Amino acid sequence: MDNAVDTQVYLSLGSNIDRDHNIRSGLDALEADFGELAISPVYESEAVGFDGDAFYNLVVGIRTRLSVGELTLRLKAMEKDHGRVRGEKKFASRTLDIDILTYGDLTGEIDGVQLPRDEILKHAFVLKPLVDLAPDERHPETGETYRYILERSNFDAQKLWVVDFPR
Repeated sequence: MDNAVDTQVYLSLGSNIDRDHNIRSGLDALEADFGELAISPVYESEAVGFDGDAFYNLVVGIRTRLSVGELTLRLKAMEKDHGRVRGEKKFASRTLDIDILTYGDLTGEIDGVQLPRDEILKHAFVLKPLVDLAPDERHPETGETYRYILERSNFDAQKLWVVDFPR
């Protein structure tokens, strides 16, 4: 008998190269692998840390029995399928970027992945769509709800806006 339990995972997706196609195709790939997705609104934001085209960003909730390491490998394969080249600079244009934000309530470095991802607390383009999906869920380290964290954050310098993104 299989005793594995599905874990709630939140992923951040971003693209600033052929954004419509890559986000749609990335969502299709996630849905094919993980079934029904919880999908935040899509936000457009200016590039952060470099001069580049504006990004589309969103957060997706999935449930999985894969380990953090197995999930990471699956997501890296999806990125590669979308033309992502490893070894790029940290701040650079992306065809498709998929990051694990949270994996249940795990904290610390697990299978080479730091959980929860620190971008949750640093970037409006990560926190705002996460609040759209899970406003009352708690950050695994701070214990505060995502809504509370957003209400007390100052992201005035980070311009982003919801875009109409029919699926």
